[in-house]
Amino acid sequence: MEETLKIIVLVKHVPDAQFDRHLSGEGHTTDRDESILSELDEYALEAALQLIEARGGSKAGNKVIALSMGPAGAANAIKKSLQIGATEGVHLTDDALAGSDAAATSLALAAAVRHLGGDSPVDLVLTGMASTDGETSLVPAQLAERLGLPQVTFASSLDVDGGRITARRDAGTHSETVEAALPAVVSVTDQINEPRYPNFKGIIAAKRKSITTLSLADVGVDPSQVGHAGSWTTVTSAEERPPRTAGTIITDEGDAGIKLVDFLAAQKLL
Repeated sequence: MEETLKIIVLVKHVPDAQFDRHLSGEGHTTDRDESILSELDEYALEAALQLIEARGGSKAGNKVIALSMGPAGAANAIKKSLQIGATEGVHLTDDALAGSDAAATSLALAAAVRHLGGDSPVDLVLTGMASTDGETSLVPAQLAERLGLPQVTFASSLDVDGGRITARRDAGTHSETVEAALPAVVSVTDQINEPRYPNFKGIIAAKRKSITTLSLADVGVDPSQVGHAGSWTTVTSAEERPPRTAGTIITDEGDAGIKLVDFLAAQKLL
């Protein structure tokens, strides 16, 4: 019988790409009023669910914990994760977290992962390849360093056998297979699987699943270590994107092809 797995999946509440993004406040932080679960995190969630389902799912003692850090609205990302299939959710929220950059975020999340491993060790921490707002891809590596765990980034396939993981990383002209001992931190690409959608059964089941709320005090982080005070980077100024200029209209009078080529040549696109 295979060993059970306890997997933490980091999920983020990010601005919906259908709407324009805006910055607000003195720290020029992202306005998250119109936000959703980051699409790239759904691939990490699906990878976790496939791993535990191969081992008998939650009924066999396996766990997939959706962990999100952010203000009250971030709970919506956790709720959708539970609808998709995560077994439980954890929301790290504290006013002092506002304005945290990647370094401060990884510090807080590392503390939360340690806290969640208190009763039983965490086998695997899965993340998306990047968040769709910042797109830095920094947090997985920083998180692994803070936790002292091996890291595998940009995995396009993932397998767990005993106490080791095997992952494939695809580059432009080649692929490589890497192995690491558990526990480990792994970020996955959008090529690893096809995420499932919440179905009616999952939506109903999610209502019975718990979301645990944690503060910085709960995970042992001093407020001065996060937020604007604890960040390594800061946005000092920001301006609205200039309005889009009117395009060039080419009227076809029998020579539209020539005019189009001339236009493209003038823009140095040919």
